[in-house]
Amino acid sequence: MATKNMKKTLRYLNKKKYLYLLLFPGIVYFLIFNYVPMYGVLIAFKDFNFSKGILHSPWIGFENFRYMFGLSDFYQVFWNSLYLSLLRLVFGFPFPILLALFLNEMRNRTYQKITQTLIYLPHFISWVVIGGILVNFLSPSWGVLNLFLKQVGIEPIFFLADNNYFRPLIVLSSIWKDSGWESIIYLAAISSINPELYEAAGIDGANRLQRLWSITIPGIKSTVVILLILRLGHIMGNGFEQIFVLQNPMNLGVSEVFETYAYRVGILGGRFSFGATVGLFTSVIGLIFLLASNRIAKWLNEEGIW
Repeated sequence: MATKNMKKTLRYLNKKKYLYLLLFPGIVYFLIFNYVPMYGVLIAFKDFNFSKGILHSPWIGFENFRYMFGLSDFYQVFWNSLYLSLLRLVFGFPFPILLALFLNEMRNRTYQKITQTLIYLPHFISWVVIGGILVNFLSPSWGVLNLFLKQVGIEPIFFLADNNYFRPLIVLSSIWKDSGWESIIYLAAISSINPELYEAAGIDGANRLQRLWSITIPGIKSTVVILLILRLGHIMGNGFEQIFVLQNPMNLGVSEVFETYAYRVGILGGRFSFGATVGLFTSVIGLIFLLASNRIAKWLNEEGIW
């Protein structure tokens, strides 16, 4: 029986060998840059010393975690990270879906292609460049927005130094930068829907809105669920570059998230074990959300990630 299954597997691999060959570079990439570095997780359980290396540094168990949970600013950083991530999820996640539906409904293909190109472009701009643009655009002295506010009799606002404006700016700028690029996968899912379904609906008298609601949205539902599960797996992650370039001492109360916290305390402070501890903690939280959301999806008879 085992020999028969082995032969069947070999025949399948031989039939799909070119697909697996295309997959091979991706597997190598993840092995080198994602799985091999997991060896460094040991640092979180050690009093790491460069001269002794990871293996020979003294083992201290969960001492770094006890220290982390005992810090007064840890819970503020935890709340900042979670709150900002939830804002991104609530306002940022649906936007690429709506954008893909909007692009799909365009009948003028030339205008559609031009629009797609324009909304994809921000994804390729560095956050450093975007941060510089935002700083200049929102400057209380020479920023375009504040110059306009002066013209209408409103006092200039230092947006990047005001805690009330920082989070909306982060969410809006991330939507502007990445929504176009993220809509590609939804457009691909829409293109896989059988065109005969639209033809049959048209014959039955369904208008465009009815076809959208009854065919397009159900057709991409599984894709939405899978991407939502993956998004929840990064619930504690807000990205380092965007936060770092827009962070300043005046908005630190709301802008300090785990990525910048680990960088400031772990890297700049030379406490590499603590930085690894923070990273491991956020990964564990993300894993819990990933497993829970996948289980809920299965419970609701939806496709999960496995």
